[in-house]
Amino acid sequence: MDIHAYLIFLTTTTIVCMSPGPAVITIASQGARHGAKKALFGVTGVASANVVYFLLSATGIASLLVASNLVFSIIKWVGVAYLVYLGLNALFSKSGGLRINKSTSSNTKRVALFSQGFIVELANPKALLYFLALLPQFIDVEKPILLQLFIMGASCLVVDLLSYTMYAYIGQKLSSGSVKASIVNLINKSAGGFLLFAGIKMAAVSSNV
Repeated sequence: MDIHAYLIFLTTTTIVCMSPGPAVITIASQGARHGAKKALFGVTGVASANVVYFLLSATGIASLLVASNLVFSIIKWVGVAYLVYLGLNALFSKSGGLRINKSTSSNTKRVALFSQGFIVELANPKALLYFLALLPQFIDVEKPILLQLFIMGASCLVVDLLSYTMYAYIGQKLSSGSVKASIVNLINKSAGGFLLFAGIKMAAVSSNV
């Protein structure tokens, strides 16, 4: 992989990670409720899920998963159900999707934050399709493939950690008290609506790519 191809790959990955999505809403919510430091467990969960998908794609297993309508459908509908749950919770619960009240930390809470981030991202088949479609475009078969995969995988991990950490701090700012309750409520409703929309869009995702 030459430097030009790598920069295109890095730019594409960064844009995708920075684009608002279910994982972004989840991490911002964690940052608002628990603070950015605790939300880093959720960030790690999202990044870990993407590492799983990257490895599956790099080893060719992703092709088999996409080819299996049953497995792909299970992944898709679990993701749809979870996004709908998060969206309805944000729309109708008293606390909303972005909670501004602080909560006490515990080891169990850290595991829960990690698990939430991991599940939201792992249950999104678009992440699987993204890596499956992207990686082959930047592999130079005349150069060491494992080294190229390592460089791309490490780059994806760094971009994930940096971008979602930024959203965790944005969420924390919402709980600083400088944001009016009406604004937070609007953000909650918008987040809930977006999560429901993402769930509907995910339901329409096909493995025929």
